[in-house]
Amino acid sequence: MMSARERLIATPHLRLAAKEWGDDSLPPLLALHGWLDNAASFDALAPLLAERFHVVALDLPGHGRSQHRPAGVRYHFVDYLDDVLAAADALGWETFSLLGHSLGGGIASCIAAAFPERVETLLLIEVAGAVSAPVDHSCAQLRKGIDQFRDNAGKALRVFADVEIAVAARRKAGGLSDAAARALVLRGIREVEGGWSWSSDPRLMPASPQRFSEDQVLAILDHIGAPTLLVLAEPIAMPIPEAIMLARAARIPNATLVRLPGNHHLHLEDAKPVAEWILRPRAG
Repeated sequence: MMSARERLIATPHLRLAAKEWGDDSLPPLLALHGWLDNAASFDALAPLLAERFHVVALDLPGHGRSQHRPAGVRYHFVDYLDDVLAAADALGWETFSLLGHSLGGGIASCIAAAFPERVETLLLIEVAGAVSAPVDHSCAQLRKGIDQFRDNAGKALRVFADVEIAVAARRKAGGLSDAAARALVLRGIREVEGGWSWSSDPRLMPASPQRFSEDQVLAILDHIGAPTLLVLAEPIAMPIPEAIMLARAARIPNATLVRLPGNHHLHLEDAKPVAEWILRPRAG
């Protein structure tokens, strides 16, 4: 299997780490992982795509080996769109395809909608659109996000005596196989006094103080112009209700919906069927 190369991408405000596969003469594909994951989320899938694409998988800010945001700054969902576009600019990619899993799929679908001239193909795994909340929950969400951010200030992350304990914890938390959990953990930990701790920023944990309404999410998805593939696990494996996700899929123009057996990380656990669908020709 093709091995990955490490890459550091300097954007105007942050240094982002990345893994890349494939020749840089191939069509560019930017891959975006899920919340509290990292670029190793694509370790199984990217090599299968690398004969067709030059794949660059980012560690999003605050994740993996990328830089954290400055002190006192939140991780707002919409700010990730700026980060991803800045990374594409730094890579010299005027147009590119986007591959996103979970949080990364939400980011990718919003970029494809807001900047359709830049996205050639959109590949979504386990989510389309941002997390939403009912409008009448807005005030409660606002308070929850602010309270959690204030309570979280200065909190230290758990320290594991050795790497195997961290792998076991990640495996249990995500319902992952040992191999999948190990890939994510080895990129997502750092050595500290007394053992090992997550490298992710603790400020990723508080709830967002603001959410899109579902009507807003649907209105955004209407503007996606790229041919789109949405891969969902069967049975449903995400916290967003299945009926909502299927309604979102129906709103994306020129979209193909595929259901594959597996869990939320099906692209990491069993990458071949996902790769086969991604590599199928699609009409523009």
